[in-house]
Amino acid sequence: MLPPRLQEILDDLSFFTDRSDRIEALISLSEQFRPIPPERAERPYDEAKRVPGCESEAFAWAFRQPDATYQLEFDVLSRQGLSAMALSYALKTGLDGEKAEAILAVPETLINDLFGASLSMGKTMGLMNTLRLIQTQVRHSEAAANV
Repeated sequence: MLPPRLQEILDDLSFFTDRSDRIEALISLSEQFRPIPPERAERPYDEAKRVPGCESEAFAWAFRQPDATYQLEFDVLSRQGLSAMALSYALKTGLDGEKAEAILAVPETLINDLFGASLSMGKTMGLMNTLRLIQTQVRHSEAAANV
C-alpha cells in the first residue's frame, strides 16, 4: 500500500485514460517541480547523489529528520527532463514526511503506474534508479541511526 499522498497522485492520473491527456497531466506535474534549495546542496553536487543511468542528469537526496521521517529533495539539470521532473515532484509530494518503512515499501512498479508502458527501456531504468537511489539513501540513514 502506497502512502496516501502518493496514492492520490496515482489516482488523479488514473482519470487520464487517453495517452495525450495523460502526457499533458505529467507535463503539469513536471511544471510544479522545484529543485533542491541551494542552502541544502550546492553545485557541483556530490556524485553519490547522481541518479545512475538517468539521461536528464538527475540528483536525489533523502534527509532523515529528528523525528525519523524523511525530507526528499531532487534536481534535474536537463530542462528537457520532463519525466524526471514529474517523478521527482511525485516522490517529493508523495513521500515527504514519511518514515523509512513507507519509503522502502514503494514498489518499482510505481514508474509504470505513473508513466504507463510507453517509455523507452533507458528512460524507465533511469526513473527506476531515482526511486532506488532514494531507497538506498534511506537504508543507509536508518543503518547509521541504529548503530
